[in-house]
Amino acid sequence: MNAIPSTTVANLRDLGGIPLPGGHRVREGVLFRSGQLDRLDTRTDPAVASLGVRTVVDLRTRGEREERPDRIPPGARLLSADVLADQITAGLLPAAARLRRLLADPVAAERELGDGRAAELFGAIYRGFVTTASARASYRVLLEELARPEAVPLLFHCTAGKDRTGWAAAVVLMLLGAEREVVEAEYLAVNAAVREALAPLVEGFTMQGGRPETALALIGVVPEYLAAGLDEAESRYGSMEGYVRDGLGVSRADVAAVRERLVAPADG
Repeated sequence: MNAIPSTTVANLRDLGGIPLPGGHRVREGVLFRSGQLDRLDTRTDPAVASLGVRTVVDLRTRGEREERPDRIPPGARLLSADVLADQITAGLLPAAARLRRLLADPVAAERELGDGRAAELFGAIYRGFVTTASARASYRVLLEELARPEAVPLLFHCTAGKDRTGWAAAVVLMLLGAEREVVEAEYLAVNAAVREALAPLVEGFTMQGGRPETALALIGVVPEYLAAGLDEAESRYGSMEGYVRDGLGVSRADVAAVRERLVAPADG
């Protein structure tokens, strides 16, 4: 997939070029995904400066934003869309929002994710992307921004750029008509970048006695996580389009605008 070699932003990717039915593809230079932007420096990072980003959608929690505030490209707007707010309010703090803290605490990580509990936990997180009001409102913000011509190019991100961001990318791609196997391939393509970015934390985790398989379950993504969300959306709304329109409340006009903006013609 279209990884962008940034020196200050982890896991930066252009969704452009991904194949769609009928020989179409996702238009390049319009929609980007990444990890958090707390180290962004456009003065020393020409790869990011050249993107011309106009809008940044931050999918992190309030605590994450306060601990590591985004640095925004000059001239860009920042929108906060807290996907996990409802789960936190309910007393749940999913692993996706505590990545670095769990990697620093092997005992807590084993308690929450050991012995196969990672799949159960992350499956619940992804189903929550579909069912909780804060998640639906957050992903609605993203899609409605994409429908606005003045909002693109747009970059969306969470902390590591793998779960909340991965679900957002999957929603957009399936709304554009991408086949499920294409969506899954894009989703899984972040694993190498995430592991590279978090390698020092994983090394420290294992040196403190943590099991490597637990660390990998925490920092990586697997098809089962994505499938949990996709199956929940289909079960509740019948299709991805039903989820977007009825679950997220995105209008038909905005859906049409997103498709027009992001789908490149077969000969273009």
